[in-house]
Amino acid sequence: MTPEDPEETQPLLGPPGGSAPRGRRVFLAAFAAALGPLSFGFALGYSSPAIPSLQRAAPPAPHLDDTAASWFGAIVTLGAAAGGVLGGWLVDRAGRKLSLLLCSVPFVAGFAVITAAQDLWMLLGGRLLTGLACGVASLVAPVYISEIAYPAVRGLLGSCVQLMVVVGILLAYLAGWVLEWRWLAVLGCAPPSLMLLLMCVMPETPRFLLTQHRRQEAMAALRFLWGSEQGWEDPPIGAEQSFHLALLRQPGIYKPFIIGVSLMAFQQLSGVNAVMFYAETIFEEAKFKDSSLASVVVGVIQVLFTAVAALIMDRAGRRLLLVLSGVVMVFSTSAFGTYFKLTQGGPGNSSHMALSTPVSAEPVDASVGLAWLAVGSMCLFIAGGPQALRSLLVCLRFLHLQCPFHLVLCP
Repeated sequence: MTPEDPEETQPLLGPPGGSAPRGRRVFLAAFAAALGPLSFGFALGYSSPAIPSLQRAAPPAPHLDDTAASWFGAIVTLGAAAGGVLGGWLVDRAGRKLSLLLCSVPFVAGFAVITAAQDLWMLLGGRLLTGLACGVASLVAPVYISEIAYPAVRGLLGSCVQLMVVVGILLAYLAGWVLEWRWLAVLGCAPPSLMLLLMCVMPETPRFLLTQHRRQEAMAALRFLWGSEQGWEDPPIGAEQSFHLALLRQPGIYKPFIIGVSLMAFQQLSGVNAVMFYAETIFEEAKFKDSSLASVVVGVIQVLFTAVAALIMDRAGRRLLLVLSGVVMVFSTSAFGTYFKLTQGGPGNSSHMALSTPVSAEPVDASVGLAWLAVGSMCLFIAGGPQALRSLLVCLRFLHLQCPFHLVLCP
């Protein structure tokens, strides 16, 4: 057999016929990294069942009034904003793997502080820590997954990031149906702890190792993840060049930058975070018989439509999905506002707990009969929201935007 024989020159670890690599460890590594977005989603959804539980809590447990409840839900976004900046700094200096390992620490520490909380400040401090971890995880996890995946599965694994976020939100809603706030916080420590254990045995991304001039380690990581080096292409020289403000003078830079930032801003101003943070409280205000069940229904719908959006995105197009989602959200929020307008002044409709009456399981007035309008409009809003978010993220990817606030406040 001569050296020129194709069977002789074919890589021993590569699949026959030059097909795509078949390494299965890449899926385990992607799952380990995706536990970060899962923890992110759990932290976002935690406040929805925890706030009513804390408002019912008797001394010596901490108790939340309306103002404290608002801060408890919203303060996670302040930590996430700081975490986004920190993650952008860590990902290029400490590496993708170490950044994911480090972000598991504030996740566990934050939920541990909430579990041991004796006053409001401990609750807020724990939420701030989990928010910090959310910001880091939401930035680093997509980078890690995209850099370890081979081309044939890169899109599939990339779409799992947002799916894991909404699965985390649903998990918090489901667990909050049966657990009080302390045990719910204990459960919140599980995903980041598992991520910490799994990421310890996962390699750094080959791309990052190459930027650090560690080629042998990069090829070893590639063989571990893919099973062979077949299909790998070295990143082009200059691909890691830094960003300078002077580049914003170029139309090819500032136009997609403005479009991308505007898309993110409008998506956040849609109010989807408020729905996720206070879903159960909203349904209590709507006099729904079982607000916990309604929250779970919303979580299930979000997971389903996020998966649907990922499947139809390439066929329907990003722009069409964004327009369709915007129309759906406008209609649903209008219907939701109409509900509260029709029930304005009715019992239990005040935003102040001291002025509201207990939620009744019986339709004592006309507003109770309209409760399904609130639930239906909220489900429609959530059904449209993930489609916009999925299209938004893909649009930003194709616009080649790298923003340190990537996914910081997006559930």
